Amino acid sequence: MAQYDKSDISRRMDGALENLKGDLSGLRTGRASTALLDPIQVEVYGANMPLNQVATVSVPEPRLISVQVWDKSNIGNVEKAIRAAGLGVNPVVDGQLIRLPLPDLTEERRKELAKLVGQYAEKAKVAVRNVRRDGNDAIKADEKAGEFGEDERKRLEAEVQKLTDDKIADIDKAADTKEKEILGQ
Repeated sequence: MAQYDKSDISRRMDGALENLKGDLSGLRTGRASTALLDPIQVEVYGANMPLNQVATVSVPEPRLISVQVWDKSNIGNVEKAIRAAGLGVNPVVDGQLIRLPLPDLTEERRKELAKLVGQYAEKAKVAVRNVRRDGNDAIKADEKAGEFGEDERKRLEAEVQKLTDDKIADIDKAADTKEKEILGQ
C-alpha cells in the first residue's frame, strides 16, 4: 500500500498558508477590522467562547470597532477579555455597546508588528518544510517497499520540492503584503 499521497501533502501545505493568513488578519494595520477581535475568548456561562458568539462585532467607522453584547450580564466579562488581549485598545462601555477606538500606530509599534509578521511567516515555512519531510519519508518508504524504482522516487521528490517552493513563495508574498500594509507603504 503506497504511503505517498500528493493531494494530502498539498492539502497540509495549504493548511499552513491558511493558518498564516488567519494569524495575519488579526494584526492591526491602522484600519479597524473585525478580524482583530477573532482570537478573543470570553468566559461566559462557565465556559470560554469566541467573542463573536456572545456579541455582534462591527466597524461603523474606519478607526472604530463596536461590540454589541447580546446579554447584559456578559458586558463585564467581554470588556475584561478585550483588555486582557493586549491589543492596545481602550474599551469604552456604553450600555450594552462597547466601543473600541483605535489609536494611531506609533512607528515603534508598526516595527514590532512587522517583526511579528516575520515570525508568523517563519512558523508557516517550518510547517511547510515539515510536510515536505513527511512526504519525502513516505516516498522513500514506498520505494523501499518496492512500489517503484529510484527514477520515480526522484521525480516524486522533485514534485514535493516544487509544491514546497510554491507554498513558501505564497507565504513570502502574504507576509510582504501585510508588512507593507502595517508600515503604511
